[in-house]
Amino acid sequence: MEKEIYLDNSATTKALPEVLETVTEMMTKNYGNPSSPHRMGLAAEQVVRQARQSVAEIIGAKPEEIFFCSGGTEANNWAIQGTIRQRRSKPSHIITSQVEHPSVLKTCQVLEQQGYQVTFLPVNPMGIVDPGDVEKAITPDTVLVSLMHVNNETGAIQPIPEVGEILRQHPNVVFHVDGVQSFGKLPLDIHRSGVHLFSVSGHKIHGPKGIGALYVRAGTRLTPLLWGGEQEGNLRAGTENVPGIAGLGTAAAIAGRHMADFSKVVGELRNSFKAKILARLDRVKVNSPMDSLGAPHILNLSFEGIKAEVLLRMLQDRGIFVSTGSACHSRRNRASHVLSALGLRKKHLEGALRFSFSLLNTEAEISLAAETVAEAVAELRSF
Repeated sequence: MEKEIYLDNSATTKALPEVLETVTEMMTKNYGNPSSPHRMGLAAEQVVRQARQSVAEIIGAKPEEIFFCSGGTEANNWAIQGTIRQRRSKPSHIITSQVEHPSVLKTCQVLEQQGYQVTFLPVNPMGIVDPGDVEKAITPDTVLVSLMHVNNETGAIQPIPEVGEILRQHPNVVFHVDGVQSFGKLPLDIHRSGVHLFSVSGHKIHGPKGIGALYVRAGTRLTPLLWGGEQEGNLRAGTENVPGIAGLGTAAAIAGRHMADFSKVVGELRNSFKAKILARLDRVKVNSPMDSLGAPHILNLSFEGIKAEVLLRMLQDRGIFVSTGSACHSRRNRASHVLSALGLRKKHLEGALRFSFSLLNTEAEISLAAETVAEAVAELRSF
């Protein structure tokens, strides 16, 4: 196949031309240090300020509540560890779920090994946490609830506003949301949802890799992970990654303009792909919520009788790029912790692939990809 079809947009996205232009300009022309007092430094500072505004607008935050960092993993670690370190002298309890991204799950597991109490909430068969379980898990020692907005493997949308409403009755509990898979794609009013901390990643919205942000609601106390300079309001030391920040700002501004169309356009691509697969193949299980409980850009399918890794390699050879799960641990030959938490049977765990879409995909690509997948599965089953 001459044409390559990229359906792994939950792992990363292709940078937009406007983003590349912005990054190049910040590395070759406007390359000053924002902390420098001269004209070039002030110009770079203005770019950072504008990027902060662009990120803030998407979630209805104030620019001064946006703090740049290296990406979603750092933002999640910073939110969790920075909250816990504020309360080191007290017994601390964390509530999270069994289906979180590894950057949240492993951070909580390490803290548990260090003596902190952690509750890992179960999910229903669609991968969604019951807000009532959150409420029941709260104790006098609870200091943090950390939940993702959109699951990176199945697209399940967690009931963030409902949990936020519950936590309004517990003002001492900080609410962190991993928004890496939803930022710029799904609307979320950060203040009305009761969220204190919200993680963002640039390369999930056609921005650069190595840049992200953490929303910190005004008045929320957070300890830095890095010490040194006074950058980012004394919360994140180190010279700002101005090219990355500028690229994220450009990507965020573009995503904001298209967010109203994202669900409709990308959702139609996903639904078309699913329908074409199910029309050609039997013994296919849909692991993603397909209604309002699921994000429009993620589709997880299990192909019975197939090893997902084998199918992935066959598709790659035919120009179709997909994933077996989170890119952070997809090279390990191990069942997905997310799909395991859904209670899937072994045959469904072994044959699960994630297809994730973007506005750069076309209906022609979707049709060709579905045909190729169906042919590959049929071929493997015939062996």
